[in-house]
Amino acid sequence: MHTSRLSFRTHFFISMAIGLPLTNAMADSGTPVTPTVPAPDAWRFVVGVGAISEPKYPGSSNRRYEPVPLLSASYGRFFFGASPDSGTPLGLGAYLYRDSHWRIGAVVSYDLLTPRRESDDAHLQGLGDIDRTAHAGIFVNYTLGWFGARSSVLTDIGGKHQGTIAKLDLEAKYTPTNRLTFTAGPGLTWASSQYEQTYYGVDAQQSSQSGLRQYSPGSGISSVRFSVGASYELTKHWDVRGLVSASSLQGNTGDSPVVEKKSQIFYGAFASYHF
Repeated sequence: MHTSRLSFRTHFFISMAIGLPLTNAMADSGTPVTPTVPAPDAWRFVVGVGAISEPKYPGSSNRRYEPVPLLSASYGRFFFGASPDSGTPLGLGAYLYRDSHWRIGAVVSYDLLTPRRESDDAHLQGLGDIDRTAHAGIFVNYTLGWFGARSSVLTDIGGKHQGTIAKLDLEAKYTPTNRLTFTAGPGLTWASSQYEQTYYGVDAQQSSQSGLRQYSPGSGISSVRFSVGASYELTKHWDVRGLVSASSLQGNTGDSPVVEKKSQIFYGAFASYHF
């Protein structure tokens, strides 16, 4: 079992497991419901634990299983830690506007651990590591009854050549009881050429070291996905949830020699305590 680092998709699952209700599924897989505006001067905390099953790296044909911690804190419009609205696992941010339908905010985040190491898989030998970096971004989420939409843009501000990614997810909610909620919906991720080159490109040096052909991808739709989720409120403070997301790597991403398998499936199960 590999537990030494968390991928972008694991980060996405962690952020999505925080909070009941979620407004944000893989991420990088969400559960939007009509949000309520919290008291402006109140501390709120979430702690918990979960387990993830995911590809060893984006495009891998092998899997790994990881235990993951859950931690979030908020005070009024400010939040720290994992944020379901922004889709970040470790961030500091604030809501710029929110009401019963809209949540708009800004966030600065940092990768918890190294996004990818060539020791993750034999197929990555010679490609080098992808280092941790800081990101800055904005998010805009909307809910209306059973329908929810969320979007975010994150860009590398740490100088690690990881570019920019933008995500959009649409989700429907079904609540057969007051405690049980099901969600499902499609989503997509757009990536800049710099992000694509870092994660899926192969330059001349990497090609000579790895044996993979040179490849210089451009910007475009990186992946499309469909996610389903379920959450159950055990008590006023405890809840459990499960998430499954099936995605397909598209265009420049899917054609990369780094990619072994275009179809990717992610599973997550979580328990959290809110206070």
